[in-house]
Parts: sequence; structure tokens; C-alpha cells
Amino acid sequence: MTNTRLVEWTIEDKTFEGVLALPASSPKGAVLICHAWSGRAEHEEAFAERLAGLGYVALAGDVYGKGVRGTNNEENEALMTPLVQDRTMLQARLRAALTALSEQSEVDASAMAVTGFCFGGLCTLDLARAHAPVRGAAAFHAILAAADPFKDGDIKAKVVAFQGFDDPMAGPDDLKAFGEEMTARNADWQLHTYGGVAHAFTNTAANMPEAGMMFDKAARDRSYAALDHFLEELFG
Repeated sequence: MTNTRLVEWTIEDKTFEGVLALPASSPKGAVLICHAWSGRAEHEEAFAERLAGLGYVALAGDVYGKGVRGTNNEENEALMTPLVQDRTMLQARLRAALTALSEQSEVDASAMAVTGFCFGGLCTLDLARAHAPVRGAAAFHAILAAADPFKDGDIKAKVVAFQGFDDPMAGPDDLKAFGEEMTARNADWQLHTYGGVAHAFTNTAANMPEAGMMFDKAARDRSYAALDHFLEELFG
């Protein structure tokens, strides 16, 4: 059983809470996990435990606030939209979560990475775009659009994105624009695209084909294996 504990931090008197999962032996590195649009949930917490099992300290983070969760698509949209529209505020919350991770006694602040799902994939890429102190950024079925405040300078973190080709939230034009953005900013980047795969393909609870959201075991397993290799490259 993975050892976990709750971690809290504050921004402007607002409390945020994450779940920290710890490996059984000396950590290889530390990974911040950015949540999807519903807020920190079982999917992110289970992923933190998976990464801890591979030897990493992993924090399932929070940008909505302690205990703040969406319970349906309408609530999720209402929570996510203000942060997507204000990427500077989102960046401040992401940096606070990354700082909370870096301050844990088990963490080497010079050996951190970030990953995330859906909205959390956007968060992951924004941290790389904004020159956060991470070695790598790995986004799953992300919203790929770049943010106006974070378009300057070379991207130093290594970047990988795992995308379904049939994802309605990031179509072929978005994939091309992402590659062009990463190339223009001299990033060390990868794009793994899975044919016949929709949005949210890593989440076993995703079952809304009419909305383009569907779990795909093969794509999940392939992307997770690629992530494991990516993290070994960063920290091995």
C-alpha cells in the first residue's frame, strides 16, 4: 500500500489541498499531477499512487480550492472556464501547487516534472510555456491552445503530449499548431497521436461517445508506457 498524506497550501487566504503519494524507497524525482475539469478526483489520486509505485513522489494537485469539486458537466464547466480565460491567475495557482510539492521534505526541488489530464493537460503545458522550474511536462488529452501571456522565450522543459486523433477538443489543426508552437520555441518536444481515440481516453469512467469522450485501454496503456520512458529519461 502506497504511503499518502494530505498537503495544504494557501493563496490570498484561499486554501488548496492535494494528495501526496510517496515511494517505498529513495525518490527518483517528483511529479505534480494537474487535475481534469471536475477537480482533484480518484483518477488523479490513483495516478499519483501509480507514480509512487514507480519510485516518484507524486502530488495530485488542486487549482479549485479545498473540497471544491464539480459533480456534472455544467458545474465542471463553471469551475474551469474562469481559469481558462485568465491564464495568469491559473498560472499563479499552478505555481503555488508546484511550490507546495517542492517544499516537501522528500522532494529535490531541482528534480521535478508535471503531468495532467484534459484541463490538467492545458495546465501542464502552460507550466512549461511559462518557464516553471520543471525538467519535463507530459500532457494527456490536453486542450492545446497556447496562452497569450506565455508565448515568449525558448521552452527549456522537455515536452510530450498524448492525444487522441478523434478528440473534438484538439483536432488535427490544433495538433499542427501545437507542433509549430513547440518548434518555434525550440522545445525538445514529442506528440503521440492515437488513431480512432477520443478525449479522456485514460479515464475508465469516460463513457460519453456522443460528446467525444471515451476510455480506450490500448491508448491508455501505450501512453502510460511512453510516460514511464519519458520520466526515466528525465530522472534516470
